[in-house]
Amino acid sequence: MTATSALALATALAIAQLEAAGDHVTPPVPANLEVPSGNRPFLAGDAYGTQNYICLPSATGFSWTLFGPQATLYNDDARQIITHYLSPNPVENGTPRATWRHSRDTSAAWALAIANSTDPLFVAPDSIPWLLLRVVGTQFGPTGGDKMTQTTFIQRVNTVGGVAPAAGCAQATDVGKKVLVPYQAEYVFYRERK
Repeated sequence: MTATSALALATALAIAQLEAAGDHVTPPVPANLEVPSGNRPFLAGDAYGTQNYICLPSATGFSWTLFGPQATLYNDDARQIITHYLSPNPVENGTPRATWRHSRDTSAAWALAIANSTDPLFVAPDSIPWLLLRVVGTQFGPTGGDKMTQTTFIQRVNTVGGVAPAAGCAQATDVGKKVLVPYQAEYVFYRERK
């Protein structure tokens, strides 16, 4: 066996071991979306759903305002793993936050966006920004489920769609109108490295 073949085999085995251990690869992201050292990805899912907007008065007239996502995340085997939506974070006295609830053990994580990027080298045209979110609350499932409770950071990457419409929210009669804009994304979940 040549040195090149041995290196390729060792790399393939290392990747297989990581995947078997439930670890995931850190995606390439703009520098401001990198997760702090000391954290590693442990779960990832492809999301399909909507970004939900409502027309409200604004400082410049009227604008579409995000009132939350609604999406389902799937693993590589096309199995549902997480539901994503907006809900009150019990750790912050009910402050509404982006929420990810595990589909099997019903544990949950709430997070706050701390950085975003629309860098065209990464983000597709007419797509919502990529995000780095810091977890600000977690909760065990009612039977002790804990899959989401060690989550420290979440990245939203590889977005497609989800941008608020350019029209339909321009006058007082539009206030209260809602639109559900389809989107796709990948969410990568991190926990402290052990």
